Amino acid sequence: MWRTHETQFWLRGERPEKPVCYDEAAGLWHVYGHPEVQAVLGDPEAFSSDALRITPEHRRPRAEGKDISMDGMITLMDPPRHTKLRKLVTGAFAPKAVAGLEPQIAALTNELLDQVGPDRMELVADLAFPLPVIVIADFLGVPRKDRDLFQKWAAGMFERANQPSQLEQSEERRQEVRKHTDSMLQFRAYVAEHAAERRKQPRDDLLTTLVEAEIDGEPLTDDQVVNFAFPLLVAGHLNTTMLLGNTVLCLDEFPGVQDRVRADRSVIPAVIEESMRFLTPFAALSRATTREVELAGEKIPADQMVMVWIATANRDPRAFANPDTFDLGRGSGAHVAFGWGVHFCLGALLGRVEGRVVLNILLDRYPSLATIPDEPPEFLAAALLTGVRKLALSLNR
Repeated sequence: MWRTHETQFWLRGERPEKPVCYDEAAGLWHVYGHPEVQAVLGDPEAFSSDALRITPEHRRPRAEGKDISMDGMITLMDPPRHTKLRKLVTGAFAPKAVAGLEPQIAALTNELLDQVGPDRMELVADLAFPLPVIVIADFLGVPRKDRDLFQKWAAGMFERANQPSQLEQSEERRQEVRKHTDSMLQFRAYVAEHAAERRKQPRDDLLTTLVEAEIDGEPLTDDQVVNFAFPLLVAGHLNTTMLLGNTVLCLDEFPGVQDRVRADRSVIPAVIEESMRFLTPFAALSRATTREVELAGEKIPADQMVMVWIATANRDPRAFANPDTFDLGRGSGAHVAFGWGVHFCLGALLGRVEGRVVLNILLDRYPSLATIPDEPPEFLAAALLTGVRKLALSLNR
């Protein structure tokens, strides 16, 4: 069964004994419980997003003997700087703006599916990867044709098989850091080239918005523009790719759900929310304590790395009755798959809209969405990602 994917312990039926615990071997703290995760993500003053501050040198991206600048990386910022930078693009992800993208998303979905045979598809390669990367590339203003580069860089930066550790200095770990750094440098050079072009010839796109933006009367630097674009282009498309693959996988695993959604399309939003809870794409986030904090009876000292396991929190029986059951009646407000607090995912609404549009079209076009027994789903190898890298589907079973 696909739910026994070996890299994710919460999919194997194992649950942590305590909601918060110290991992001596890794030199960091784990937060597993749902209310505890919400407490951490809701308190940026005590749990800073700038976890790189306490990351050992051997795990930081470095080039020519120096740390690569992360100035402008919104995911590593705390208020008030984070708030000011986020406001620059909030309007682009507002409900009205995202709703205006629906016709484009539908047209792209149909265009991609027109290239698929009538009986079989490989969901990730044929649709779940190219669609969101094209949408976000158009949004940002970079060429669609470069989408394979984005996939390559995402793999280099996110697909790490090892579990997080502050202490491990194995050669395998060093190779992972080098691969991450190489991918980041290539991405930075790519975006910097496009940003420089926008300074000379502005366009109607998000990259132009960034190069023309000011904070406290000062324009963004090249580093800030490049680092701001990073999570939008790479992490943004990756999250939606996993959302689409995981949701279709759940429709296959739970035939009653697929029958129900075919009979009543109004439940599609609930299917997406439950899929995000059940198979949370980005499994964990990192935070750094700024002072001693007590959480679930544990005293966490200052300057400690804290791994916030949102995927595990989404299976916490204290928050979700029968958490290993796919249940459309849970509602959409409790899971933390899109984060929580000030760093709630900027592109959450866009991902939800893409999921809704895609599922409707898939159900319109195909009488069946079923995995092929001889071609089981292949999961991403990354320890911190939950998603399929290959998902072969029979379309007319």
